[in-house]
Amino acid sequence: MKTTLDELQAFIAVVDTGSISAAAEQLGQTVSGVSRALGRLERKLATTLLRRTTRRIALTEEGQAFLARARAILLSVDEAEELMAARRQQPAGRLRVNAATPFMLHAIAPLAADFRAAYPQIALELDTDEMNIDLLARRTDIAIRIGALRDSTLHARPLASSRIRVLASPAYLAAAGRPTTVAALARHTLLGFTQPESLNRWPLRGVHGDEWAATPAITASSGETLRRLALAGAGIACLSDFMTAADRQAGDLVQVLARDTVDVRQPVHAVYYRNTALAARIECFLAFVEGRLRTMSWNAR
Repeated sequence: MKTTLDELQAFIAVVDTGSISAAAEQLGQTVSGVSRALGRLERKLATTLLRRTTRRIALTEEGQAFLARARAILLSVDEAEELMAARRQQPAGRLRVNAATPFMLHAIAPLAADFRAAYPQIALELDTDEMNIDLLARRTDIAIRIGALRDSTLHARPLASSRIRVLASPAYLAAAGRPTTVAALARHTLLGFTQPESLNRWPLRGVHGDEWAATPAITASSGETLRRLALAGAGIACLSDFMTAADRQAGDLVQVLARDTVDVRQPVHAVYYRNTALAARIECFLAFVEGRLRTMSWNAR
């Protein structure tokens, strides 16, 4: 059995106060409780630390040697607790955040400078990946995920939601014509995702229901690539507001088939492992990002 901190505290208190009864009073414990802790400690160490008489308690040679180490251990614990308390007051350390490229570029990266100004002792490490990742394998503190969540082992915090629309550039529509029905999309160049296939089911109502299965002529793994293709006039895409709101406001992309579009909003979550209290650096990042995203025009929460 391993020595416990309670046993070390009892031993040091007896040495410092000179008696078991005084140590019990100092620690707020019973005399018998302190005595039992000392007995357990000596049995675990297989040595006598204190010589007890009716008048006094004295350290043995082994006890004298052990005392210095015991004090060092408790001092290290105190320093570690003080460090954690300080980090709660002024969060510090490395924070690893993962998100799909479009969300990182359009939602997280623009907030990085202000976050660092507010929390200068946190070192941000921003990583992009188009697929869901294993947080432990990639040593990631927080992953931003868009859409329905599947991994029940993770804790999720909702951050925002973003509507999806069918869009094209004015140049493409001028050249290819504007589709006036969902069926007319079959005659156009469609831009879609390599995977998952669910992202190629567009929120368009008709005889097929409230989803229309697009057959893309050009596919890409990243929504940002599809956005760039749409801006370049390569075809029609179905993309989320968080990456296209500015483009629509500037007139670089326009919505098509608005009357046939179902109001579908993609949830945005921060996911992370939470076995104990959430680290201060993670908590402050989540609160900061959630507060900023709440003010975004595309956030349809």
